[in-house]
Amino acid sequence: MQLPILSYGHSVLREKCQAIEAGYPGLQSLIDNIWETMYGANGCGLAAPQVNVPVRLFLVDSKTTFDKMTDDERKEFFHPDDTGIVETFINATIVDESEETWIDEEGCLSIPALSGRVNRAWSITMEYVNRAFEPQKKTFYGATARMIQHEYDHTEGILYLDYLKPLTRKLFQGKLEKIAKGQIRAKYPMKFAR
Repeated sequence: MQLPILSYGHSVLREKCQAIEAGYPGLQSLIDNIWETMYGANGCGLAAPQVNVPVRLFLVDSKTTFDKMTDDERKEFFHPDDTGIVETFINATIVDESEETWIDEEGCLSIPALSGRVNRAWSITMEYVNRAFEPQKKTFYGATARMIQHEYDHTEGILYLDYLKPLTRKLFQGKLEKIAKGQIRAKYPMKFAR
């Protein structure tokens, strides 16, 4: 079931989310619904708080992005051993990140029609449990690491806007107000803040 995505301005997007226990009621159907919502919105990642469920759960599909890229683009945005992932992250934590960083454009399904340049670590090591609640510890690079960091931030109550320069944030303010009020619409179901 495709769920409405919360727009900028909803307080749940600023909450630090709760960890999930193995017996969390309806977890598998929630995960299915978030995947369906993400793909319905043409996204590459989506976090539970974006569908009004403040728990430490997010999904990332960097494989679709990888598959659409040229070989030259893949060399720029992906590690040589990386062909992208389709993964569910539960109770994720970043346990290490590279000193090497890179800047790229980011958008967010909760903030339609806006994007900004964000500096992120090139690689990160994550500990999390997957959909089957199996413990994982993996290192991710490039575009995959960027997508994970963006979605992980949602579980911490952080938006990519928080990384932008103050002047850029000020320039965005008018559009952010319009997004919150539903005056800027997306091509997918949304629930607006005002």
